[in-house]
Amino acid sequence: MSSEGRSRDTHGVTEWDDSLTPEPESKLPFTPFTDDMCQDMSSEGRSRDTHGVTEWDDSLTPEPVSKGATVEACAGQRLISVCSALDSYCQSALCQEKQLQDECPRDSIKSNVVAVMAESSCTQKAMSDTDLKMNSTLNGEAITSELSSTSELEEATEGLSLEEPRAVPLSTPKAQTALAPADQLWSTSRDQAVRLRMEGSGPASETPITIHQLFMETVENYGDRPALVSKTEGQWLTLTWRQYYEQCRAAAKSFLKLGLERYHGVGILGFNSAEWFISDVGCIFAGGLATGIYTTNSPEACHYVAESCEANILVVENQKQLEKILQVKDQLPHLKAIVQYKGELQQKAPFLYTWAEFMKQGEDVPDEQLDAVIDSLRANECCTLIFTSGTTGNPKGVMLSHDNLTWTVRTAVPMAGFKYGEEVVVSYLPLSHVAAQLIDMWMCVCFAMTTYFADPDALKGSLVNTLKEARPTCFLGVPRVWEKMQEKMKAAGAKASPMRSAVAGWAKSIGLQYNYSVMNGENQVPWGFMLANNLVFKRVREALGLDRCKLCFTGAAPVTKATLEYFMSLNMPLLELYGMSESSGPHTISSNSSYCIASCGKVMPGAKTKLENTDQDGSGEICFWGRHVFMGYLNMPDKTTEALDQDGWLHSGDLGRHDKNDFLFITGRIKELIITAGGENIPPVLIEDSVKSEVAIISNAMLIGDRLKFLSIMITLKCVVDDNGDPTDALTPEALSFCQQHNVTATTVSGIIANKEPAIYTAIQEGIERVNARSTSNAQKIQKFVILEQDFSIGGGELGPTMKLRRPIVVKMYQEKINELYGVATEK
Repeated sequence: MSSEGRSRDTHGVTEWDDSLTPEPESKLPFTPFTDDMCQDMSSEGRSRDTHGVTEWDDSLTPEPVSKGATVEACAGQRLISVCSALDSYCQSALCQEKQLQDECPRDSIKSNVVAVMAESSCTQKAMSDTDLKMNSTLNGEAITSELSSTSELEEATEGLSLEEPRAVPLSTPKAQTALAPADQLWSTSRDQAVRLRMEGSGPASETPITIHQLFMETVENYGDRPALVSKTEGQWLTLTWRQYYEQCRAAAKSFLKLGLERYHGVGILGFNSAEWFISDVGCIFAGGLATGIYTTNSPEACHYVAESCEANILVVENQKQLEKILQVKDQLPHLKAIVQYKGELQQKAPFLYTWAEFMKQGEDVPDEQLDAVIDSLRANECCTLIFTSGTTGNPKGVMLSHDNLTWTVRTAVPMAGFKYGEEVVVSYLPLSHVAAQLIDMWMCVCFAMTTYFADPDALKGSLVNTLKEARPTCFLGVPRVWEKMQEKMKAAGAKASPMRSAVAGWAKSIGLQYNYSVMNGENQVPWGFMLANNLVFKRVREALGLDRCKLCFTGAAPVTKATLEYFMSLNMPLLELYGMSESSGPHTISSNSSYCIASCGKVMPGAKTKLENTDQDGSGEICFWGRHVFMGYLNMPDKTTEALDQDGWLHSGDLGRHDKNDFLFITGRIKELIITAGGENIPPVLIEDSVKSEVAIISNAMLIGDRLKFLSIMITLKCVVDDNGDPTDALTPEALSFCQQHNVTATTVSGIIANKEPAIYTAIQEGIERVNARSTSNAQKIQKFVILEQDFSIGGGELGPTMKLRRPIVVKMYQEKINELYGVATEK
């Protein structure tokens, strides 16, 4: 091994690290590789193995040597020399162990063997990827790497293992990173591969891998670490990464036994659970298309998704979800089986299975059959479908490839600075949504994280209990989750003594000052920060269960500046992410070392952003480029060509601008733009957020005015939510406090509306006037408002699964009130 540095394996990719340089080479346990071993190596560069595919790397080039020999001959000479030396060393170690067995007790042998293994671990890890014999294809072009099998090496080192024998051995089918032939960047067919947006260098040049290969890396390196933690009857039950993998293989075999066909769907309808994860991954291993279905979907919406993906099998959580499927079962010709993973079946039928029955179905499917399917998986083929929420029409099936998911987590997530095998997340957001799936499932696979599953009523109030028990190191909350936390903390603060309120106010001013300093790169710690941290910030984090949380993310919908500053003042800066299902989740990312309030961060490595049709302020449509860009919409060529232009850029439909530091700011959405009767384009979100910030009693707000003479706004008041997540008539403590401040005794929404409480209506009007005073034109001023009887909710249909406002649906629901607003104006 060259004295310039040892080879270090980083999550399966061999890198060169000077920090690992040993003392003189004589201390290495085998004969080091030198240039003399391959006199005819080409001067163009040495061979470097990255995820099982041999690449050529000029950075490893030695002094010029003869160009006569082939790459294959050189690699062979190098491998023979190193394997021979390693084999000799392993045999020597075995002899040493045998001698120790004869002379020493078993306990003393362990320490000696550990020392031997530690000494050779660097060598074995560096060899791990180059021991494979495989044929690889990049975008249809064959690259052949004929390398020796690991079987002899495994036999030679078998005696060195100190681990207990495992009940089910790891199955390691022949590793392949082959890509299916493809010449187009997009496809709308379930069985058609795409050409990847690969580049010659940088993150976009990383070798493509499949979901199975990503999973195997983690199992091999962190197999005994906890992977999935679920609560059953009050007790936490843990699956290690090895057990998780074994159950995914068992599920894959059962899917095959039940008749899952290649490129057909497995629909999963239920709340987050280990069974959800296992069904998803098992489906992918078996060559199917994993397809999440929102638990709030109607039977008709479930039918639409299942029919679109031609689902052979549907996995449902309980009787409630099963009943939806049974209503439409006869309209699903491809459906062969339904599996219920929670509770006992209340009816018997040949096509119905409990989870336990399902997992036993594939017991007689041979490993070789499943391994053959896994070997046939290609990184540029579809493995997952994410259906959009359908706010402007029928949901679209976003086709994501293995590479979309594996490249995104391997490229984007390292920006966060996670440590392998040490991080913890809580899964509670709908797994049918790309954000939850990418973080809870694929990020965790990439970094061997531990996932705790929240209770199904997490968004109704129990989430904080799970957070306190799991104490996550990373947490993603949609804006509404952060807003709810903010409201509860403000309500608690309103009941505090004057002294406590004064201390909290002082601490928050220190926290806001400090975090703005960090954001601006000044890193100035104001006087009293440590005291504020001990008195307030630590206690708040502990109360929320976020005392270990290093990264607090927000995404999936716009968040107000008021909410961002509130958490900054508590020394918990919320880091905004921006992306979409069509970009496999993230496109821009904020981190603790790089964030700017109200921005969505900077574009992730290996991806590109361009702004089209910019205005005088530099705002234009945000377009994406990178290997995270989706394959296409399933069976929707017209919609696909609307989203992807002829050069392969993804048009987001969002409007944005960059600042001088390349932070991206979202300024609106093209489809949400209000175009008044006078022809003025008005982005509604900024105005709505401003109104909510000005008047504390307002919960939601929606601007009206498309093709109308002026703007008006529909608002809802903050009210208590029941156990089903539906809004009630009762005002929240914060809303009650607002009423008391204005000498109003009403305790319900209906009470305020029925009496048209003058003080409340005046306070709202004054808040709107303050917003109007900051508007850039008269056309952007709000002329009228109306208070709705009920707050927006997921159950009511006004909000999507991630709490995003579904504007077209709200307009239809309240068209009569809209007509009254503008009818009165016309009469005047």
